[in-house]
Amino acid sequence: MIEDEPITTIDQGDLLARVRTYREAGFRLVQVSCTKIEETFEITYCFDKDNRLESLRITVPVGTTLPSISGIYWGAFIYENEMHDFFGVEVTGINVDYKGNLLKTAKKYPFSNVTFRGEVTCQKK
Repeated sequence: MIEDEPITTIDQGDLLARVRTYREAGFRLVQVSCTKIEETFEITYCFDKDNRLESLRITVPVGTTLPSISGIYWGAFIYENEMHDFFGVEVTGINVDYKGNLLKTAKKYPFSNVTFRGEVTCQKK
């Protein structure tokens, strides 16, 4: 039987409080993903407890600065540094901030303007 795995869309301003609620309820942070859609970033925070997966999703305009959740889930610093290095998402208050040097890439923020063989953005294909 496939269980429901809810994804709840929230406002950026509610992020820390909602993440803290998951922590206090005993959920573990599974992963954080980021996707660029047009001129916005869709960021999904996934949590698990007793094999039940639940996610929070925020959609923010390019150029938005996000608060770090690494003060709540220490290991989130890896995901947040990856979002910065791959997409250029600014995150403030990361407990271990590599300042753009976690991942070495040939192009700065390679996923911030993804193209298909250099032609047009993938979303336009």
